[in-house]
Amino acid sequence: MADASRVSNGVRDTVLAMGLAAVPLMLHLLTNTQYGYFRDEFYYIACSAHLDFGYVDHPPLSILMLAVERWLLGDSLSAIRFLPAVAGALLVLLTAAITRALGGGRFAQGLAALAVVVAPFYLAVGNFFSMNVLEPLFWMMAAYLLVRIVNTGNSRLWLAFGVVAGLGLENKHSMLLFGCGVLVALLLTPQRKYLRDGWLWLGAVTAALLFLPNILWEAGLGWPTLEFMHNAQTYKIAPMSPVELLVQQILMLQPLTLPLWLAGIWYYLFSRHGQRYRLCGWIYVVVLAVCILQRTKAYYLAPIYPLLLAAGAIVFERLTQRSDRGWLRPACISALAIGGIITAPLALPVLPADTLVRYARFLHLGESAKGATSETAKLGELPQYFADMFGWEDVVEAVARAYESLPVEERRKAAIYVGNYGEAGAIDVLGKARHLPPAISGHNNYWLWGPGDYSGEVVIVLGGPSQDLESLFEKVERVGTVRCGYCMPFENDRSVYVCRGLKRPLKEIWPQLKHYV
Repeated sequence: MADASRVSNGVRDTVLAMGLAAVPLMLHLLTNTQYGYFRDEFYYIACSAHLDFGYVDHPPLSILMLAVERWLLGDSLSAIRFLPAVAGALLVLLTAAITRALGGGRFAQGLAALAVVVAPFYLAVGNFFSMNVLEPLFWMMAAYLLVRIVNTGNSRLWLAFGVVAGLGLENKHSMLLFGCGVLVALLLTPQRKYLRDGWLWLGAVTAALLFLPNILWEAGLGWPTLEFMHNAQTYKIAPMSPVELLVQQILMLQPLTLPLWLAGIWYYLFSRHGQRYRLCGWIYVVVLAVCILQRTKAYYLAPIYPLLLAAGAIVFERLTQRSDRGWLRPACISALAIGGIITAPLALPVLPADTLVRYARFLHLGESAKGATSETAKLGELPQYFADMFGWEDVVEAVARAYESLPVEERRKAAIYVGNYGEAGAIDVLGKARHLPPAISGHNNYWLWGPGDYSGEVVIVLGGPSQDLESLFEKVERVGTVRCGYCMPFENDRSVYVCRGLKRPLKEIWPQLKHYV
């Protein structure tokens, strides 16, 4: 009878988690084609056509997955965004599973899962393809295995942990940050006993072997990702104070979830019930400390929060067990749901762009709604992750007009040079309909792919000061301008030039065009 009851409860818990996971899945499937391709999606599509063991700004796993997805489903928005939608749903399921492994009942599991559903960050990254939507999955799969190791004492699970960590590293190098947190947490807690366990080290070797192909690729090319990270930290990322970092965490996770994840920190680090899981609290402390010291982007911390929300939900479940506090449960659920509905338009493209601008103003969110402190680039009326979905058709149209204006003889040898991988990827993907040749660029992996066989006799150039071009070419002619409404400001009002007679061979000047950032 007891076994049957446990099975029945397990089924009900699973049904609840799956029902909540279906919410973001349906939201993404219904809304992810409302705007256009995201800037980075063009680049990732280009990378998936050049499969390799690494790329300047990311490891290869997500690109391999995109290549498979494109082979199965095609290049449409709904096709390449299917995997992110599924990943967002899986994170909800995983959060519920972690909560249950920590000892949480059905209410705690539902509350933690709902907190993930309404968090603007997870909604936003689940709406377009990037390795960022897979990152929380790898972190939380590793966290779930840690909790299982603590619960069962089964050292063999370290091998599974190593597989997850290795794949996580092949998805995004930030998995090293989580691994650093785990190492320090083991040293500071009774779980340090596992440092003498051979299964842990076998897991570490497994992770290293899975990561090895990317490491060898990096070493063979002079560690391009380290150069990229240095340049990004120096020129691109706007430094954050600890207070600014905290404010961004509150906004990313939805302000109404703040009591939950703060309670989660307390549960792990100070409560008697959470003592056996203290290493989870130390992992967060280490990750937070590194982010503060490195003055990173706010979202670098985002993958860790489902672990905190799970513990916070358990705290709230225990606080509301008394009958006279039972009303707090529906009140909390209702508040989170209503808060999620209010903030969802800031993370999902459910509103027309002009309506979204007015809505953000109505909420008096101003610059905070745009994540203005993440990067040094000037922002427009939309948050960057929305603005980067606008203007690409305008870029391609302006370049296509310039290309089509050339005599047939010149079209055969004309190159299209652009300043960043978003523009290059847009031309490669959207420009096919206009029969444009593949773009070249000095930005990140486009520089590694090189200038091809272009001679430089005729080059269509997007952007750049005309005087710089005149120093390189015999003749420079301005033939058009890109004008876009809600795109990033630096993409608007960019000139299109037809340049002829490169004064030096293109392959000779190519090393000077490298732009890793």
